[in-house]
Amino acid sequence: MNITRSAASLIVTLFVWANLGVSGVYAQEASESHLAASKRALVATRSTNRLDAILPQMAQQAKAELIRNRPDKEAEITLLVDEAAISLAGRRGDLEGEIVQIFARVFTEEELTAIADFYETEAGKKFLSETPVIIREIDRASRVWSNGVQRDLAEAVREKMTAAGLQ
Repeated sequence: MNITRSAASLIVTLFVWANLGVSGVYAQEASESHLAASKRALVATRSTNRLDAILPQMAQQAKAELIRNRPDKEAEITLLVDEAAISLAGRRGDLEGEIVQIFARVFTEEELTAIADFYETEAGKKFLSETPVIIREIDRASRVWSNGVQRDLAEAVREKMTAAGLQ
């Protein structure tokens, strides 16, 4: 998933949360139950799923760069990079822990429970699965709308300039 689509997905998700009456209250320190609710909301919203691709993408980039410099050592480079990436895979949990903390700072325990409750419903699951389609359609509709408004604005300005004797 590209960064633009990921960002747009997150924006749409936050928009829905805002419309569910979720406020941006910051908590001082989260209790265990608050963190558990945060983790549940994180899982339900699939907010970190796209992060699973970061390390594999980095490994692919490293392989490509190293192999480009030493194409005769492709097999060895691939093995070494894969081993290094696997050794770092456990650190993915650290990122997830940070994101759980972020959710807990932004949302109350009750809000996180409401978020998870919604996204665990069939409607919430459908919202998540259809978000990429929705974003594409919103993008397409906004481009069509923008082109029409731009055309109409240019025409209206020309008419007003002509009427004002400025053309």
